[in-house]
Amino acid sequence: MGRVAVITGASRGIGAATALVLAEQGFRVVVNYRSSAEEADDVVRAATAAGGKAVAIRADVTVADDVTAMLDETNEKWGAVDVLVHNALIPYDVTSFADLTWEQLGGKLDREMRAAFLVTKAVVPDMISRTYGRLVYLTTVLSRRPRDGMINVGTAKAAMDQFVRYVALELAPHGITANLVSPATVADATANALLAAGEMSQLGATNPMGRLVRPEEVAKTVAFLASEDSAFTTGHCMEVNGGLAMD
Repeated sequence: MGRVAVITGASRGIGAATALVLAEQGFRVVVNYRSSAEEADDVVRAATAAGGKAVAIRADVTVADDVTAMLDETNEKWGAVDVLVHNALIPYDVTSFADLTWEQLGGKLDREMRAAFLVTKAVVPDMISRTYGRLVYLTTVLSRRPRDGMINVGTAKAAMDQFVRYVALELAPHGITANLVSPATVADATANALLAAGEMSQLGATNPMGRLVRPEEVAKTVAFLASEDSAFTTGHCMEVNGGLAMD
């Protein structure tokens, strides 16, 4: 049987693309969603049609009881989780610092870190018992390279990035890796909802490759970090940005 992967926020975009790639590679995939049941079911059908195994499970990953219930259902169906891909988008406001309120910034920080903490806490104990696990978290270049209006998401993701590095350090002796994947602006519905068409076109035009990154390109990087081939890669941030930021 294939390894079990839980992907948060997998009903669309990068999460959906990752679910398909991992299912095609033989993983048994949990397609987590919060409210998009029909879209999650579509992902499950596509994964199944591609020869993989997938199931949709609803959970708000900022709610402890929901996370526990999702993991219980996963364990009952397929057994322990081998891979966690934390991709769920925690909503935020686009605003300047001048107009920013603490409720906006503090709320985003709380929800971002709560989700990362809860899903990690839920899967790590069993991974330690089996001395195997892959933890992958989606972040953004905005956590390291500021852009106007993005103070909420940039600050919250910076906190999550450092959280992941501490997790990586502590879990390395147990055969568990923890890494970040940082895409540039992705050509998907999320970006379309946050940015005007002109902004999207400008971002694509300023990329050295002349376009925005595609969800499936990010998914393939996630798939490497979810695989056994990445056993000695931990605490790193993989950039998928077409050369936009070179560190």
